[in-house]
Amino acid sequence: MNTKDKLICATYGLIALVALPATWINNIAFMSQPTKNSMLDFGRAAYANAAAASLANDLFLLAAAASIFMVIEGRRVGVRYLWLYLLLSPLIAISVTFPLFLLARHLKMTQQPAQNLTETA
Repeated sequence: MNTKDKLICATYGLIALVALPATWINNIAFMSQPTKNSMLDFGRAAYANAAAASLANDLFLLAAAASIFMVIEGRRVGVRYLWLYLLLSPLIAISVTFPLFLLARHLKMTQQPAQNLTETA
């Protein structure tokens, strides 16, 4: 693996590493509130005002597009445990699992000759 590929992989890994506490610090803070501990409460809070609703809609639609991309690209390239990225996306955070998927995808692509990838497209 060349330096460029290592930098790309490190960047994906760093994004996932930053995203995990960035999301879960807030998730835990929300769930720690005595009256806010269900997914229904979380959903209501996501639409508490226009700004929150805009961000929630943006995130949900981006997650939908990312999930479609993960399925298509994961199958094309042969990423292992593809189902796990999809399962963990809503449970952990898409901002964690999508960069991890991109990392796995990039590693897989650097291991395969370019010719094999273009044949399956």
